[in-house]
Amino acid sequence: MRYLCSDAGKLACDEVARYRLTGSTLVADIASARKLFAERAAVVVETVMLRRKAVAKFADAADVSEWLFTDEALQQATAGRVAEHRARRLAGVSVHDATCSVGTELVALRNWADVVVGSDIDPVRLAMANHNLGLGGDSVTLCRADALRPVTADAVVVVDPARRSGSKRRFDPRAYLPPLDRLLEVLRTRDYVVKCAPGVDFAVLRQLGFEGEVEVTSLAGSVREACLWSRGLADTASVRRRATMLDTSEQITDADPDECGVGPAGRWIVDPDGAVVRAGLVRHYGARHGLWQLDRDIAYLSGDRLPDGVRGFEVLEQLAFSERTLRQVLAARAVGALEILVRGVDIDPDALRSRLRLRGTEHVSVVLTRLGSGAASRATAFICRPSR
Repeated sequence: MRYLCSDAGKLACDEVARYRLTGSTLVADIASARKLFAERAAVVVETVMLRRKAVAKFADAADVSEWLFTDEALQQATAGRVAEHRARRLAGVSVHDATCSVGTELVALRNWADVVVGSDIDPVRLAMANHNLGLGGDSVTLCRADALRPVTADAVVVVDPARRSGSKRRFDPRAYLPPLDRLLEVLRTRDYVVKCAPGVDFAVLRQLGFEGEVEVTSLAGSVREACLWSRGLADTASVRRRATMLDTSEQITDADPDECGVGPAGRWIVDPDGAVVRAGLVRHYGARHGLWQLDRDIAYLSGDRLPDGVRGFEVLEQLAFSERTLRQVLAARAVGALEILVRGVDIDPDALRSRLRLRGTEHVSVVLTRLGSGAASRATAFICRPSR
């Protein structure tokens, strides 16, 4: 790290930043770097490659062109827009990021919070955070500390537990580092925000005694995280689940109306944003936008118009699903490019697409789902034209 922060290290990074470092050039680029920088070539190349990944992840949230990262820290770091959204909810308060790592979330927090403290148990990451935040010119108090032993008294504690062990994900929140059950016990008298994996089991959260708000956030079409907000930080006492869709700036909560009927497909089928589905707010979303469910147990919605900014699928034809029938219908429509969406049916879209042996030139989408329950249930295929 000392070398990377020195004038020689900065010049080395500037030189390697001119390299393409793509799959086809990487071997030659590394060889060239070794001729110039000997044993330090590996760390210089890795630093440049991590900075390039960081630019895409943080977009306009911060200038990371001179930041220092570890690969694991960058993988776990919150995307810039997600961090900015969270920081806005913490505007005007004192915040302690107790797992600050290399400082990526502190950048957003210092723009909104009144006072910001960052701590981490890893001295290397903490040193990187000190370097990274110093580039921005604004001061944040940093110290080395264990997240299970908070060094602040009144600040809102933000924690992002590690959810990976090497290449393996930890799905049980009690296996996070630090473990979620121990965190909740330590923070039981504090206001806190804890990031969890998008697929965290809500039933497990209840077993652990969590009674606040779970906010599921999506960005660029994918669910990024489930965030736990303590009772004192929830907008209202009645909200327990929230879906936040940063692409459309829309939020849905379980306090919203959920009167959503069930009926046959209308003009459009809507596959709700993953945050809505994951938060269990499909009916609430349907009620807001005048949509109905195709089946009470399936997340697909339908309606005669699309919500603004939402991609939908215009129904061209409906048929009882069988591969043979679907192949015949697609052949008759001269379909060569096919998007397959599946809910409630045990089908691998990629394997099915290869078996359909498409040869045409048209592009359509097929929505496969199961309608009805028990002996009356049936697999159904909707041939659709995507809105975009």
